[in-house]
Amino acid sequence: TALLGLYVYFHTGEISTFLIVIMVFLAYAFTFGIADFIRLDRWMRKTVGKLRGVELLTEKDYRIMKRNKNPKYLAKKYRITSLIHLGIFIIGQSIFWSMGTNSFDEMKGYLMDLSWVEVGDAQHSPYPNDMLYGIGVIWGIAFIVDFIYSWSYTLFPKK
Repeated sequence: TALLGLYVYFHTGEISTFLIVIMVFLAYAFTFGIADFIRLDRWMRKTVGKLRGVELLTEKDYRIMKRNKNPKYLAKKYRITSLIHLGIFIIGQSIFWSMGTNSFDEMKGYLMDLSWVEVGDAQHSPYPNDMLYGIGVIWGIAFIVDFIYSWSYTLFPKK
């Protein structure tokens, strides 16, 4: 997908929403996605092992799989990752906003009056251009969904 994104960029000369989504996916794959790929690998080894009648998982794999079913462990893990995401989100958005505003007071004004969100374009926002506005909006939506999902494990734990 990264090569397809580069191909589209070189032919159009523009960074589209498609390219932004690809960049976000790659960032995820190289950070938190690694754990998902490891979990997928364990699931595949368990499934293939059952089909062949062979044990492909180690004791460590079973301990990790059992731990990952513990609601208290999951709640703690998701609280930590959501707070890391919050910190990165605040730093990233602060950088974007500092590029599109002239002072901290101007940024504060945008935080106090969110009417610019309804307008839906970079000219009336704290972002310097359409590309960063698009990245900021997509990242904001992903952040809100991730934060709510992560804290649901703490607020509504499974028994």
